[in-house]
This record gives sequence, structure tokens and C-alpha cells, in this order.
Amino acid sequence: MQRYPMTPEGKEALEKELHQLKSVDRPRIIAAIAEAREHGDLKENAEYHAAREQQGFCEGRIQDIEGKLGAMQVIDVKTLEQNGRVVFGVTVTIENLDTEEQKTYQIVGDDEADFKINKISVNSPIARGLLGKSEGDEVKIVTPQGEVEYEIVKVAYL
Repeated sequence: MQRYPMTPEGKEALEKELHQLKSVDRPRIIAAIAEAREHGDLKENAEYHAAREQQGFCEGRIQDIEGKLGAMQVIDVKTLEQNGRVVFGVTVTIENLDTEEQKTYQIVGDDEADFKINKISVNSPIARGLLGKSEGDEVKIVTPQGEVEYEIVKVAYL
């Protein structure tokens, strides 16, 4: 069975979304379908078809989340040995050795990744290149812009 690594915060966010879908969105969509049915001829009823499409999306997302929650592996980085190694859940600061530009990322599960807030997927090229390395190591990572050399400046277990 496929295991989904997840931070405790990621688990909480998925559980919150699932609750929203089941207790708010699903009943709203069911009510919209019932109301659209009252308008008669379903073949030419745009509201009915739109509500059915929303229902399909909502039910699909519920199944997706329930599957992931059932197969998740919650990894709380605060409980791990803090030995300076890059592992799932850490916050890592890297420096581009050419430009001396530093960036800080948290390595998270696929559902938690959001590049805008510096959370990168454990399956991203940068994360894969950093995993298992330690503070002070230099790594070469293939990016869309080509191969880039980084130094791992800091590994934080937050």
C-alpha cells in the first residue's frame, strides 16, 4: 500500500477540509440538486447539471482525502533525532554557491506543498537532492534552469 508522508499540520488541514466537504458542501449541493429538480425538464436544466458536476467533484475529493488519511504516515519532525540531517519535515536553508542567494524551505508531503510559502514537496527535485544530506554538505541539484550547486547552511527541526 502507498504510504503518504504528512506533517501533523498537513493531517489537520486535510481533516478540516474533509469536515467542510461532508458537513457544509455536500448538504449545500444536495439542496441545490433538489431545487433544480423542481424546475422541471432535467435535460435542459443548467443548474441541475452544474450541481451534479459539483457533486461529482465533491464526492471525488472526499474519497481522495479519505484514502490519503487512511494511508498516511504522520511524521512529527520535533520527535526525531536532531542530528543535522535533511529528512522529511525539516526546514532547510540552502545557499546557491554561484549567486550566494539563500532560500529556506520546509520539506512536506505532496498535499501540503505550496511554493509561495516555501513548503516544497518531498518528491520535488530540490527535496530529493537534499534528503539524507547534512549541514555543511554541498549538493548538485538538477533544476529546470540546469544543474545548480547548493550548500546546506542550516537544518531546523521545527
